Amino acid sequence: MASRKNKDGGGGTKLKSRDEEKLQRPRKYKVVLHNDDFTPMDFVAALLIKVFNMNEQGAWNVTKSVHEKGRGIAGVYSKEVAETKSGQVIQAARAYGHPLKSSTEPE
Repeated sequence: MASRKNKDGGGGTKLKSRDEEKLQRPRKYKVVLHNDDFTPMDFVAALLIKVFNMNEQGAWNVTKSVHEKGRGIAGVYSKEVAETKSGQVIQAARAYGHPLKSSTEPE
């Protein structure tokens, strides 16, 4: 069986050079906490410290944002990490009987 040659004279598949490849960084996702009228602010702050490794001041800043603006950004992560952390927030809230909502959205 005869082999075919590319126009460049070589046989086989031509590989793209690094300049021709356009690699993109993976998209980041925000973990958003949503306000409700029942979850105590102390609980939200404690969750932010535990799940998102925030310091106390950072946790209270996000908690105040959730309370005053209706939502707060707990962190920005890869999609998988953001979804995991959002799930941890919901699971912990439900374990303590709180209706706290958490979601992820593209940055």
